[in-house]
Amino acid sequence: MFAVTAARIDADDPLAGLELGEHAEPAPPDGWTTVTVKAAALNHHDVWTLRGVGISADRLPIVLGCDAAGLDADGNEVVVHAVISDPAWAGDETMDPGRSLLSERYDGTFAQRVAVPRRNLVPKPAALSFEEAACLPTSYLTAYRMLFDRAGLQPGATVLVQGAGGGVATALIRLGRAGGYRIWATSRSEDKRERALRLGADQAFPAGARLPERVDAVMETVGQATWAHSLRALKPGGTIVISGATTGPMPPADLNRVFFLQLSVVGSTMGTRDQLARLLRFCEQTGVRPLIDRALPLHQARDGLAAMISGDLFGKVVLTV
Repeated sequence: MFAVTAARIDADDPLAGLELGEHAEPAPPDGWTTVTVKAAALNHHDVWTLRGVGISADRLPIVLGCDAAGLDADGNEVVVHAVISDPAWAGDETMDPGRSLLSERYDGTFAQRVAVPRRNLVPKPAALSFEEAACLPTSYLTAYRMLFDRAGLQPGATVLVQGAGGGVATALIRLGRAGGYRIWATSRSEDKRERALRLGADQAFPAGARLPERVDAVMETVGQATWAHSLRALKPGGTIVISGATTGPMPPADLNRVFFLQLSVVGSTMGTRDQLARLLRFCEQTGVRPLIDRALPLHQARDGLAAMISGDLFGKVVLTV
């Protein structure tokens, strides 16, 4: 079958380790099944893998990709939950210390077929296309958990989304608006600020700008470049929910501000299978659909990854199979 694989690690030139071509068919073990992939979505996780973050060279080559929607062995339309937990683990899969994502220990979704645990399959609503559904299991599920689980907010709260443009950030804007929050966004790019407004943000500001008032919560995926601004933007008792650090993980903590204003810093990673099912229902009921920057055939995955590396996108990149 045709697949997109990480064959080598190159921290400086991640695309140098990318290979496209024939790959062995999946051989699902007991409790697993094969999904025929109709669409898959790119994430920064795929770039990190090519750079050697979170994976060692002895696991290569490995098929890239966390997200997919397709057909199960019986022809049912399904969405793949990307978090692989121990079969004996009960409860929140993201809390399993031995968990992994597809494309970390097991081949991922950038292929014509992928093997996944049967318990990781969620029915796809007919109202969502394969391309739309494929965007949900990582970026949109991460945003859903951040907003509706980890932030502890009520509708009407003001939420600042740092770094409008990426997959999680656009998901936060779209889901937050539908969930009844007042959404503010930041970006260095005037064009991306304007797009954020069209997407549903109430206001958009240059990165680091002084805000009209302090906010109830900040959704943080950027890290080092925006961390100080995120802390300054919060009301006393406010919360930062952080799910990523694309510009670096080691900003100054500013602990004096954290304890004096009684701020909460809350980590969030992915989401559970049940949350993915609720996210699909949320999209079906509200009419929210993932923002797709571009859809490319699988054999043009290199172009999609290059756009992600350069930041030349607003929304998700989808690969169609």
